[in-house]
Formats: sequence, structure tokens, C-alpha cells
Amino acid sequence: MTDEVEDVTEIGKDGVLAHLLSPDAAQPRDEPEIATNIGVQLQHMGLTTWSISLLRRLRDSLGRLQPTSVLEVGAGIGHRSAWIYDLFSRDERTPQRYQMVEDGAKFAVILRRLMLRHDAESYTSIVVGNLDVLIGETNAWHAASSTGIEVGNPPLERGHDAIIVDGKSEHRARHTEALLPFLAPGGVLFTVEPDMPLGNVEEADTEGMKLVTGFNEWIHFVQSANETHHIAFMPLFGGTLVAITKK
Repeated sequence: MTDEVEDVTEIGKDGVLAHLLSPDAAQPRDEPEIATNIGVQLQHMGLTTWSISLLRRLRDSLGRLQPTSVLEVGAGIGHRSAWIYDLFSRDERTPQRYQMVEDGAKFAVILRRLMLRHDAESYTSIVVGNLDVLIGETNAWHAASSTGIEVGNPPLERGHDAIIVDGKSEHRARHTEALLPFLAPGGVLFTVEPDMPLGNVEEADTEGMKLVTGFNEWIHFVQSANETHHIAFMPLFGGTLVAITKK
């Protein structure tokens, strides 16, 4: 990471996270061509992604942070990943590790094509599986490693300078909390606030109640995490980008 933010845990109180989330005029405003093409695919497949405003600001933040290790959860078909790869290409600086996690095996094929297109095999790994299971297996592996009986490698790596958490809104709080221990000292976790339920939701509305429960869990998580972490919020078109780092 750059000297500007390498001691973020100490100077986060003075607004480093807010600065990290501010726009960078030196970065291009146009969407990368590959990301634009993937965006068309998303529409054809009926999939959603973060807004351009959120993606641009995340890219700006990563450009300042210059992480050596990145974990992206909920990579989908690589729309956000294309923005990240574009940043690496323009900066002519690649991380030592970039791990993309996606639940769908068919999406992993598309992610692999994106990785090959950017000649990123040397530092990229693609992990397919349910995130809750992967986190549980990784934690179990590390618990076993403390006794010296671990075998092989954990499915998810730890010690990341940047973690990006996407996925269903109802799981956002749980996944964010579970992935905070995967940050390196001074590392930053980025996510977007979960969708807020609108109007009155009937108990018979299963999907609506999931949003209500998920948003309530998010509020509780933020209140609890404030005790141990610095949290910054940046409202943008399409959502609120959140950055979290340990105090």
C-alpha cells in the first residue's frame, strides 16, 4: 500500500477513510471498454451490478490504496473486476494476489476469460463455492494449523489490503462481519449498504422480509463494528459505498 494510507489505522480518526472514498480527478471518468461490453452481457442475462458511480469511486479508492493483495467476493461475471484490472493495467502495477470468489461455476468460466485477457494468471485465483461454506472451511483450516495438523491450503486467503464484498443484500451484514478478520493490518474492506425496505412489508412477503431482516442486521452490525473499526460512508448515485478498517 502507499505511504499515504499505509498507517490508516492510526490516522483514520482524521478522515483518511473519507479521503480514500473521495473522487480522484486523475482517474478517467469513462467506463473501461471491456467493462462496458460485460455490462451489455449483464443486461442480456438479467443480472445487476454496482452503478457506474460506485464502481468509479471504488476504482479511485483502490488507486489510492494500491493494495498488494485483493479479495473480491461476489465477482459475478466480472463487471467490477474489469474496472479493477483496468486500474492495474493503467498503473502498470499489479498486486501479488487477487482472489475472486463466485458461487456460480458457469460464471467462473467467464471470469477466467477475463483473467486471461488481462494476462493476470500469475497473481489471480478464482474460487467457486458458497461463501459461508468457504469462510467456515478457511477458519477451520487455520484452527487446525495452530495445532500443526492442517492439510493442503485454505480455500480463501487471509491478510488482504483490500476486500470487496458484494452479494445479496440480506447476507451483506453477515458476510462483511465474517470477512473483517481476513484484512491485513491497515487493510480496508469495501462494500455497499444493503437495500433498504420500502413501505410496509407484510410477514407473508418472504422476499420483502428478507430485506427487512438483512437491513436490521446491517444496522446492528454497524453499531457493533463502530466499537472496533473506523467506518466511512459515501452516498453516491446507485447506493452508498462503505469503507471499514480496524482501529
